[in-house]
Amino acid sequence: MVDVAGKIREIPVSQPGHLPLGELLASGQPAVLRGLVRDWPLVRKGLESDTQARQYIASFYNDRPIDFSYGGPEARSRAFYQDDFSALNFSVRRGQLDRVLEEIGQHLADDPPPMYYVASLPLDYCLPGMKAEHDLAFRDHGVDPPPSIWIGNRTIASCHYDAPNNVACVAVGRRRFTVFPPEQIFNLYPGPLDPTPGGQAVSTVDFAHPEFERYPRFREALAAGMSAELDPGDAIFVPSMWWHHVEGLSPFNTLVNYWWSSAPAFVPTPMNALLHAMWTVRDLPERERLAWQGVFEYYVFGPPGRAGEHLPEKSRGMLNPFDETRARQLRAFLINKLNR
Repeated sequence: MVDVAGKIREIPVSQPGHLPLGELLASGQPAVLRGLVRDWPLVRKGLESDTQARQYIASFYNDRPIDFSYGGPEARSRAFYQDDFSALNFSVRRGQLDRVLEEIGQHLADDPPPMYYVASLPLDYCLPGMKAEHDLAFRDHGVDPPPSIWIGNRTIASCHYDAPNNVACVAVGRRRFTVFPPEQIFNLYPGPLDPTPGGQAVSTVDFAHPEFERYPRFREALAAGMSAELDPGDAIFVPSMWWHHVEGLSPFNTLVNYWWSSAPAFVPTPMNALLHAMWTVRDLPERERLAWQGVFEYYVFGPPGRAGEHLPEKSRGMLNPFDETRARQLRAFLINKLNR
């Protein structure tokens, strides 16, 4: 594993389950919250044994089918690509969660084991009742993100970013988080946008065996990176757009996370705008592309309100801040344009 320059800061937890959300969002920086969920029943079961933890999870299962990732031992537990990046190095299978838990248990002593990875499975979908016993007081802060569970063996989530904010709680096993600020995208060598191992572009650098001759700027990312190892009961806050690389360090690992956006519900993901801009702007002649860069700076990335400040308010139209009504109007306008 590569060495990064910094350590992720830690915030003291006044009491289990008490989430200092305002402080986290105001800082905009990753933070480890030691012992935040140490009182969760799943954490206590996992400290007894992996078997107790798997049985406890299975006790909530409602038999709904799930999707999970499976890769042979040659995948080295890293959900990634084949050598030429034309395909993924694992398959997505559909099955029963209790059976997946059994199969993970059958390979705990393998070195290396086949990769089993249940990613971002909503608790309410197939583990009803579990949320009530494994909750954080988000509602006290005016948000109520639905929790998801991540289950696997020594799985590695290659370095990627997510648009929402994230609080990830280590319930069973130990994990190592390595994080980088958003501007390090240039030094992390993102892979294809399609296909992707988990919906987001991932760094093509293998953190276990980095090829610095192939990825020389990765050294700059390491100088800006931070890491931390989390024990059962610990949690981490990963702000929106921060890159993070997550390694399961134990034979059996379970994590529960909460994603939420700081934007209103009527604001769609900026990824739609990125893809549209790649389609319509990126391949223009250079002078035209640079001109559009100035247009985007004026309307999008400049100070809010600047583009319409010289106009009467009633004449600003889409230059005004968006609300639900204006968002619906613009959506209908764009759909009509795209369908022509």
